[in-house]
Amino acid sequence: MKVLVDIGHPAHVHFFKNAIWKLESKDHEVQITARDKEIALYLLEAYGFKYHNLGENQKGLAKKAIGMLKIDFEMYKVVKKFNPDVLIGIHSPYVAQVSKLLRKPSLIFTDTEHAKLANILTFPFATAICTPSCFKKDIGLKQIRYNGYHELAYLHPNYFTPDSSVLDELGLKEGERFIIMRFVAWDASHDVGHKGISIEMRRRFVSEFKKYGRVLITSESELPADFEPYRAKIAPENMHDLLYYAALYVGEGGTMATEAGILGTPSIFISSLVGSMGNFEELEDKYGLVYSFREPLSALSATLKILENSESKEEWNAKRKILLNETNDVTPLIVENIEGIIKNITKDF
Repeated sequence: MKVLVDIGHPAHVHFFKNAIWKLESKDHEVQITARDKEIALYLLEAYGFKYHNLGENQKGLAKKAIGMLKIDFEMYKVVKKFNPDVLIGIHSPYVAQVSKLLRKPSLIFTDTEHAKLANILTFPFATAICTPSCFKKDIGLKQIRYNGYHELAYLHPNYFTPDSSVLDELGLKEGERFIIMRFVAWDASHDVGHKGISIEMRRRFVSEFKKYGRVLITSESELPADFEPYRAKIAPENMHDLLYYAALYVGEGGTMATEAGILGTPSIFISSLVGSMGNFEELEDKYGLVYSFREPLSALSATLKILENSESKEEWNAKRKILLNETNDVTPLIVENIEGIIKNITKDF
């Protein structure tokens, strides 16, 4: 079987990497297409994947519209040459549209209910759409629900073992307290009209957190000069190891908030998007692993309570064990659905 996997974001590399290796171990042929978004290409190369670069993601709706046509055309050329049996991607309109045009099956994964534009451009053309069971929208007969989260495709203990050598990169000792902050660029189509933490509140967070441990910042956008000393200067592929050992994660990045919680690190997500995504509601209401806030000031109070609790890390690790016992390793489900869609088999997990 020939499978085309489309990568549009760094997190997609992590989501698909184990599935790609499993497919290749079963003698399936895999072609990767990718857009030049943040460190996506860097991660593909770090993991030894060959890929076809479809171009750079554009900023601004007008440029995105023109860029979509160009990327669709590039994808079309790759598909015509490779002739895959199935195309897969995460919320990828390019996969859905080109596969429909060429009458090939497509499998779309998504956990982002509020991405209205991407939904419109993707869902009508896709053959099947895989979502976590907590996904708040009913997509209809195309929808395949599974018991888990995207992040369990790469952070499940079957694949992830924390490497403490990441601490050496930053001059940290195992057991030393540190807090990770994450700022996003807010330039995705589904981010339009939304916001996170103001620059004034970011400075207040840093000032408060310094009392409890070292502050490390990771950011999609350029950092002000006074934040540069806090930048987490590590190899990007080691970020999950760093998250595992952190005392706390606080940020606007939803993916990293989920990753932190699943790794047993107290996690605070701050965004005006709070309330629109089922995975965050379940992680908070059912497992207590991620706390979500629309207002930074309310979040600050919660973070200080966590930092003042010397047992918080142990409490989160206990909650993590419950989650792992009640959810599935997602990678086998990805592979099963890829193989199953060829046989026109779709089912819930």
